[in-house]
Amino acid sequence: MSTNFDVIIIGSGPGGYVTAIRAAQLGLKTAVVEKSEIGGVCLNWGCIPTKALLRSAEVYTNMQHASEYGLSAQAGFDLAAIVKRSRSIAGQLSGGVKFLMKKNKVTLIDGFAKLEKGSAAPNVVVDGKTYTAKHVILATGARARTVPGAGLEPDGKYIWTAKEAMIPDTMPKKLLVVGSGAIGMEFASFYNAFGSDVTVVEMVDRILPAEDAEISALAEKAFKKKGMRILTKAQVANVKPGASTVSAEINGTAESFDRIILAIGIVGNVENMGLEELGVEIDRTHITVDEFSRTKIPGLYAIGDVTTPPWLAHKASHEGIICIEKITGGNPHPLNASRIPGCTYCQPQIASVGMTEQAAKDAGHAVRIGRFPFIGNGKAIALGEPEGLIKTVFDTKTGELLGAHMIGTEVTELIQGYTIAQTLETTEAELMETVFPHPTLSEMMHESVLAAYDKALHI
Repeated sequence: MSTNFDVIIIGSGPGGYVTAIRAAQLGLKTAVVEKSEIGGVCLNWGCIPTKALLRSAEVYTNMQHASEYGLSAQAGFDLAAIVKRSRSIAGQLSGGVKFLMKKNKVTLIDGFAKLEKGSAAPNVVVDGKTYTAKHVILATGARARTVPGAGLEPDGKYIWTAKEAMIPDTMPKKLLVVGSGAIGMEFASFYNAFGSDVTVVEMVDRILPAEDAEISALAEKAFKKKGMRILTKAQVANVKPGASTVSAEINGTAESFDRIILAIGIVGNVENMGLEELGVEIDRTHITVDEFSRTKIPGLYAIGDVTTPPWLAHKASHEGIICIEKITGGNPHPLNASRIPGCTYCQPQIASVGMTEQAAKDAGHAVRIGRFPFIGNGKAIALGEPEGLIKTVFDTKTGELLGAHMIGTEVTELIQGYTIAQTLETTEAELMETVFPHPTLSEMMHESVLAAYDKALHI
């Protein structure tokens, strides 16, 4: 195996492997270093397998309501089979990434990478063997944040991170989810669907705090209707595993749970690679980079969850493409973080892009707000999914689409329409003139725009 490359990428998640493929397409001799599974956390223990689990939960929920559609079905589940399906899908896609690496002649190096000062870019040392490249890209990702002082540290049995929560050997009767971001609410939704008594604890004053406040409120109402217990402005402390359960104090009151899931954020994987010795700037476990993912060290770059937010797979992939195209002399546009959509695949789904209503006002915009409820859409009613809302935020003076926020069935598929609109810098005029097919859920996107300008037709 050669030890000299044009580019070496450390990490094979959605940032790393996509960057490697694009680098190879651009004619660069490319290598990827991976210490674990090809595809990284997202493909093996995050984005993909969780969606497989959530799909099982969705189908199971629909089975329980079969009579509402004039059907009959006996709802039951096999937890081991659900987990097996999820793991099989992750394995299938990991194999697919390996195929793409081979197809594009990307060299795979197994092991943990460390960096040492080189003549140009830092040298990459794996298991005592030194590799050199003109460019080195860090795509090492992140892991779940823990709080050992409060007992919020995974033990693999009673206290879980997302990884353990994806492969349960039993369905907990009573579950505590600490943190109400996307990860927390997806797992809360999954376990609630299969009968767990779920409590969600959030430190701030509302769940899903990154979302528009109106959407957060609707989500909380929907989750409570499903039987979840939601506690905001709450803190968990003194977590102590026992013989068969785990105890935790919530705002000073002790309770007992079968399992606890930690979903309180992430920390970047920056340790033990020699970054400090090289002088890499790190801010609270995340590497500081410029708009083209360059660190202050010549020839060293960083992309994805190990850098700045938002910490999303699609952001990592796009970041990597921008980085490698800049390296090869291209002229890519810098990434605009405000136009990156975010999706939460709980029941109901939540999706958003751009500014919330409050953020737009705080930024000094005079705004026009459009809202359209699912109950006013024929396709939503036909699907038996009449609960939800699409909300749009426009600048009053210019008609710029500042943000869009949704809750309801399949909104994670709808949000990209507004993302494209923002990228093309369309105003309300172009959106109003666009013809949306009938009957579709997408018609609500049109109606929300119309509503912002007092032209809605179906409410």
